[in-house]
Amino acid sequence: MRRRKSGSIWMILPLYFFTLVFVAGPLLYMVALSFAEPGAGYGVNWSFSLDNYKRILEPVYLSTFVQSFKLAVTSTLAICLIGYPFGYFMAKMPPSRKKKAMLLLMLPFWVNSLIRLYGWIIILQNKGMLNFILQKLGLINEPLKILYSYPAIVVGMVYVLLPFMILSVYSSAEKLDWSLVEAARDLGATKLQAFVTVSLKLTLPGLLSGIILTFIPSMGLFFIADILGGNKIVLVGSLIQEQMTRGNNWPFAAALAVVLMILTTAMIFFYRKLTNAKELEGLG
Repeated sequence: MRRRKSGSIWMILPLYFFTLVFVAGPLLYMVALSFAEPGAGYGVNWSFSLDNYKRILEPVYLSTFVQSFKLAVTSTLAICLIGYPFGYFMAKMPPSRKKKAMLLLMLPFWVNSLIRLYGWIIILQNKGMLNFILQKLGLINEPLKILYSYPAIVVGMVYVLLPFMILSVYSSAEKLDWSLVEAARDLGATKLQAFVTVSLKLTLPGLLSGIILTFIPSMGLFFIADILGGNKIVLVGSLIQEQMTRGNNWPFAAALAVVLMILTTAMIFFYRKLTNAKELEGLG
């Protein structure tokens, strides 16, 4: 027994070492850096100060957080409306069609996201494919100015993050006992009632995990706003990058990252509480 315990400890030690060095270490350094002051060039003065966090409360930076939050909410709602039905009905497909749908869903991951976003520039520009099709159908007389606008950023967010929602809902819906839905229908429930009372409740953990996987990255995916938005909308991620590259203010960038990390941690904590409550409700 002692040999087994010692062997298992030696197997776990590399994992702990990796976590401490490459996860906990950088996070602790970032938190410590957020209380420092910028020095000459890329230097840092290691004197404890709350000025970086006080600076975040300025209207200019608060508006950046609000703008990022609004964009994340808008993108996540659009992703839910598209991704949930897709993942739900994909789980109901026959095995052969399910494999084909999964293959088509995974294909975009084989291409760099930057290349795919530049493809959207070709589609959304004034002389792009979208305006060409709409004009040929007679739906518009003049090209729509979609590129370098707020809707273009939302389209980019939805396109990049949609697979995460679909896969989360699919993994949850695939485990669903469809006989429960049939039993609800036999007891007189309509299709909508059976879906709301049975299917939606049982697939809610997948939906919530999909929201977490899409909402949190959309707060910081600044390259989508830069490419499709033309720097017209500044996100928190863009602000952090600007402070690190142009402003040479690494402590303030670290403070912004710490606040963003706290917000995302709060969301994950809320998700855990909600899913645990649902599990207890199901057991009851």
